[in-house]
Amino acid sequence: MAELVLITREGCCLCEGLEEKLLALALPFSRLDVDADPQLLARFDLEVPVLLVREAGEERQLPRVSPRLPATQLHAWLKGHGVA
Repeated sequence: MAELVLITREGCCLCEGLEEKLLALALPFSRLDVDADPQLLARFDLEVPVLLVREAGEERQLPRVSPRLPATQLHAWLKGHGVA
């Protein structure tokens, strides 16, 4: 089963908005703070929020999703990317 990972930053309104939508959809996901890990910071510093999918030992980054996307459309978007 695929694991959804949200790369986020404290105080980022876009990150908080995406996290709220994921919680509203009751989708299981893990949350990683980009500033707590030097490797994540080097890779994703100005790109947060970022969604990753981890499955079968592999990781892929999902395309950037619009922060204005309603939760129902976010769910459809994630389904289209093989997550939800």
